[in-house]
Amino acid sequence: MRAVFLRLVFAVALLGPVGAVQAAELLMLEQPGCVWCKRWNEEIGTAYPKTEEGQQAPLRRIDISGDWPEDLSGVRLERLTPTFILVEDGVEVARLRGYPGADFFWPMLGAMLSKLPAEKVKADAS
Repeated sequence: MRAVFLRLVFAVALLGPVGAVQAAELLMLEQPGCVWCKRWNEEIGTAYPKTEEGQQAPLRRIDISGDWPEDLSGVRLERLTPTFILVEDGVEVARLRGYPGADFFWPMLGAMLSKLPAEKVKADAS
């Protein structure tokens, strides 16, 4: 029984802390009445969290008509919506202004994600 318990403790330690914060995230800056935000939601929004890209950089929505989040003080506010900002550990990695449609969004997002450090991409792929 003790051996099973020790194996379990070791396995949990390898997995890391439960509820650990994702280092990379994709910010979506939006505002009420944004027709291109609505189009993104219809074409991409429901599928995004289920994709590899969504696993690598979970979506975080920010309504720019509200207060700018304190944890993003190092990221420049944008007034054009939607704007997608890839951040890692609170630092901006890449930015996409506007929504060019699904056919262009995915390759452009791929180019943004390729700017993440290689070790981050490998860790997320496992």
